[in-house]
Amino acid sequence: MSRIRLLTAFVLLPSLTFAATPMTYPQTRKVDQSDVYHGVAVADPYRWLEDDNAADTKAWVEAQNKVTFDYLAKIPQRQAIKDRLTELWNYERWGVPGKHGGRYFISRNDGLQNQSVLYTMDTLSAEPKLLIDPNKLSADGTVALSGTAVSEDGHLMAYGLSAAGSDWQEWKVRDIRTGNDLADHLKWVKFSRASWLKDGSGFFYSRYDEPAEGAKLTKVNYFQKLYFHKIGTPQSDDVLVYHRPDQKDWSFSGHVTDDGRYLVIHSGQGTDPKNRVLYKDLSRPESPVVELLMAFDASYDFIDNEGSVFFFKTDLDAPRGRVIAIDVARPQRENWKELIPQSAETLDGVNIVADRFVVEYLKDAHSVVRTFAIDGKPLAEIALPGLGSAGGFGGKRGDRETFYSYTSFTTPGVVYRYDFETGRSEAFRAPNVKFDRDGFETTQVFVPSKDGTKVPMFISHKKGLKLDGTNPTILYGYGGFNIPMTPGFSVSRVAWMEMGGVYAVANLRGGGEYGEEWHEAGTKLKKQNVFDDFIASAEWLIANKYTSSQKLAIQGGSNGGLLVGAAMTQRPELFKAAVPAVGVMDMLRFHKFTIGWAWKSDYGSADDAAEFKVLYGYSPYHNLKPGVKYPSTMVTTADHDDRVVPAHSFKFAARLQECHGGDNPVLIRIDVKAGHGGGKPTAKIIEEQADAMAFLVKELGM
Repeated sequence: MSRIRLLTAFVLLPSLTFAATPMTYPQTRKVDQSDVYHGVAVADPYRWLEDDNAADTKAWVEAQNKVTFDYLAKIPQRQAIKDRLTELWNYERWGVPGKHGGRYFISRNDGLQNQSVLYTMDTLSAEPKLLIDPNKLSADGTVALSGTAVSEDGHLMAYGLSAAGSDWQEWKVRDIRTGNDLADHLKWVKFSRASWLKDGSGFFYSRYDEPAEGAKLTKVNYFQKLYFHKIGTPQSDDVLVYHRPDQKDWSFSGHVTDDGRYLVIHSGQGTDPKNRVLYKDLSRPESPVVELLMAFDASYDFIDNEGSVFFFKTDLDAPRGRVIAIDVARPQRENWKELIPQSAETLDGVNIVADRFVVEYLKDAHSVVRTFAIDGKPLAEIALPGLGSAGGFGGKRGDRETFYSYTSFTTPGVVYRYDFETGRSEAFRAPNVKFDRDGFETTQVFVPSKDGTKVPMFISHKKGLKLDGTNPTILYGYGGFNIPMTPGFSVSRVAWMEMGGVYAVANLRGGGEYGEEWHEAGTKLKKQNVFDDFIASAEWLIANKYTSSQKLAIQGGSNGGLLVGAAMTQRPELFKAAVPAVGVMDMLRFHKFTIGWAWKSDYGSADDAAEFKVLYGYSPYHNLKPGVKYPSTMVTTADHDDRVVPAHSFKFAARLQECHGGDNPVLIRIDVKAGHGGGKPTAKIIEEQADAMAFLVKELGM
């Protein structure tokens, strides 16, 4: 789910005129490195920057950061922006509560806490009791609570911790009644949740083998394994439940059904939405793992079961999704039953609560929520406050309530309680952010892309905006991995719009806004569609007088960082500024680090001749050309990013500084003790956002 921004008068220091003096960048040595792909020799002169532990790389990082932070320090608006961001961020916010063993569990941040704190409540009106405060686990707030799982009786909680933004987790177990930890300690866990046996004797989780010393942030992650951990025993005694030594790229996630009868195992392959499903009958401890859905022909997300009947959300023969029932006693495809057919909207999520399906849809990238009987009969629509994003709707079959959050481009996340008996929602926790939400507006437009495809785009700004082509504008996008960009609240966007800026979010192909066909239209050999959609959105904003090329910045992170890198190398004259964050910039070698191989389902691989040609054609690192004047650019990354390793950004920035033919700055900002973004402390978020906004304020001449 995305975020938001908005507001009233935000007074900054007057904009100053900077003399256009050429930047002096650190000298980055080049090496004679070349690789041959399908008969094509490809130079890689900055290969040495891939070694994050090398002294030369660390010295390069220090030198680049000095140039960047010296430059940022000279921007007079920077402190005012940081002060306003801090003021806006200082509001109480709550997570969506869950109920286990008669207790409610809810997270809360008092405003500027680096990490949200987990509490329990015996009743909804009770005073929350502290359960875990991650802020006390490190002096700088860089240890984050990255996962929780509560036993059926509500007595024990397994919880995961990640340090400095890494994807690696360590799991521990806390006695909820005493607040004390047990001796249980699990390591080398990544991309995993925990799922308890119904009797609370232990839980299932997934892990990798321990990496070699010094390689844990870069070594490729293969051969994930599913284990069972019995409480009170060392990790070395954990039981290996399932693995596939013949399939290095299969991943496994175990889920115990609410009735405790089955262990359902989802097996993925990279980031491909398709998956396999296996199960084990837990009522017979010696029962084998049974292969149920192994064709790898669609996505099958387990919802719940009634005895031997399993309910799945699937896109099989339904690219926008449907709900089916499979009786594992009669699993042949001719016995499957469709309960909720595909609709005009994209099926985004399904839970069973209060003996009915609660189904979340996306309609043109905003939420619609409906309920259905277990037999698939339509029941009701849960009314939402407006054009926004809703999420949550968890619970169990016997519950008569559920909780969800709602957010929009002008609404901070409000937590609602929905009563199934009355069919009404009531605000349970509502934040109070110091801005005038009524001073802003959001519209949705549909932009024709290069091939005529209509691409949705949300545009938010102050009311009364003049369409005269002079408005500083940020265009944001992602466009990948079946992930939709939906309306949501963000403090930094509020501050941007307070200053008179326009914020636009384009819903590009490759995302999940319109189902699997929309996703596939932006993958592999069709990836250029994503960049075309983004460029068309930029051109639409200019043609419709929202902004101009001299007032337009582009921004995106991770796959969105790739998007920005590709757009600025393909159309450098179209944008004044670019902020690519933690981007995938070397499309020929991304699969050689940590979990990068998993992205081949979206990107393809340079090992394939046809896919290499496409990848090489848009890879940002390889498509920078000497003498071209590129947009003012601030690349951002972090030293502990083990999702998209920082070498991508290092190499791109070094090559950009080498090729750039203009006097405008092309910088790299490298955060320390931070990762891909998950669990980042509030203080670091504010600093990073203040720097990005200050950079754009100066470069767009605000």
